[in-house]
Amino acid sequence: MKKTLIIIALTVMLTNPVRAQLLPILGAQRAGITTAQFLKIGVGARANAMAESFTAVGNDAYALFYNPAGITEFDKSELAIARSEWLVGLKHDFIGGVYHLDAQNSFGVSLISLQSDDMPVTTEFQPYGTGAYFKYSDLALAATYARRMTDKFSFGVSVKYVYETLADVKMRGVLVDLGTFYWTGLGTTRFAVAVSNFGGQLTPSGSVELVDGTSVSKFQSFSPPTIFRIGFAFEPYQDEANKVTTSIQLNHPADNSENLSLGAEYSYSSTFFLRGGYKINVDEQNYSVGAGVRVDARFALVYFDYAFTPYQRLGDVHRFSLNLGF
Repeated sequence: MKKTLIIIALTVMLTNPVRAQLLPILGAQRAGITTAQFLKIGVGARANAMAESFTAVGNDAYALFYNPAGITEFDKSELAIARSEWLVGLKHDFIGGVYHLDAQNSFGVSLISLQSDDMPVTTEFQPYGTGAYFKYSDLALAATYARRMTDKFSFGVSVKYVYETLADVKMRGVLVDLGTFYWTGLGTTRFAVAVSNFGGQLTPSGSVELVDGTSVSKFQSFSPPTIFRIGFAFEPYQDEANKVTTSIQLNHPADNSENLSLGAEYSYSSTFFLRGGYKINVDEQNYSVGAGVRVDARFALVYFDYAFTPYQRLGDVHRFSLNLGF
């Protein structure tokens, strides 16, 4: 009798109407409700090769983007530069720097840019162009401070100024990133939580002239693309020459359904690196791969990384990044 009741209960729970209430798929309902979408594009070839499962791994200057607390997790001051040939001909760039004030306090600055080439203005009556051109441009400038509170726990905060422009319409705002980094004390396991792009609604300004000559200068406000990340990482194997780092990360975006990122990195003598990652419950893109090399130059430690990310219908993305450790 008990087995029969359990089977009946499971059957009812797994029917579509009940399952939709217990496990709602919220991506479709929330899609398109936020602005400043360029803030969702991952930076750094190393992180992107690991499917952006980087919140609990980030121990280089690219932690400025993923988890501000992570800039306390490396000793040298760093300069990071990344370039992506993004989709549909857009150019995505990142530059960031981290300076360690002392053993506990670190400071960083970063800049993100997404630019298009000039595009012709078209109308219903001039579909081949009016002779005028416009441009799409995004910019985010951030300042980051992080402090190592204990030998196991760090906290960080970033304040960023966001500027977005499309032709004569512009949008400005100030957003905040918060992050924590915690070493559990069990081997190399660590746990990290970060909230990115938190802030008030953003409203465009400027005016648009319609075909009939009327001008529109009032626009709807939109929320920023806030995302909440929880990450866990550890090294399942390491010796004097080899090290394997694995990570898992749950992502909760404000404008889409939750998704999971899995990442792994193999390091040989801290000189050669192979990486891979996989995203679960993400449209268009799932796996990513990459490689890197470290060169001990006289003036700095130089890291060069590459990542390949295929999109099913939109094309492939190649990312290159350079780190200098002083």
